Amino acid sequence: MNTENVVKHLRALWRTDRIIADIRLRHLLVGLGLRAFAALIAAFGLLMLELSAYFALVQICSAIAAAAILGAINFAIAAILFVVAGRSPSGRDVELANEIHDTSIEALQVEARAFQAQLTGAVHHPLSTIVPVLVPLIAIIVKNMRKTAREPAAEASPEVRA
Repeated sequence: MNTENVVKHLRALWRTDRIIADIRLRHLLVGLGLRAFAALIAAFGLLMLELSAYFALVQICSAIAAAAILGAINFAIAAILFVVAGRSPSGRDVELANEIHDTSIEALQVEARAFQAQLTGAVHHPLSTIVPVLVPLIAIIVKNMRKTAREPAAEASPEVRA
């Protein structure tokens, strides 16, 4: 198990999760804004239809038809905005982020399997896992022992100063 690979895959996973969350949040905010604008236009449409009904009761004139047409147009615009707000976010961005996310998950699973295999091997053959650690450790101990053996010899010989 290589810890650098694990960290690299975890960073990629974290970044792609942030990108996916950012894309979804932007989509939700745009959709919410468009829905609010559509609701405002629908309210104006309702106001116009009410105004046209008032004019219809007062008198029958072309102003009534104009108010009714404006109300119908406002409702049509609101319906179009609802349809636009309901469509899914751009597919390529989310697809790419999901692909990188899946690749990172797979790589982490491979690293976890490798670690599990090492751990299983360590349980079955403990010396095979200890030897790679012991050899450098023994080399360091021997090197330190040589240094300490040389230092007293160097202190025993007097230095001649001019």
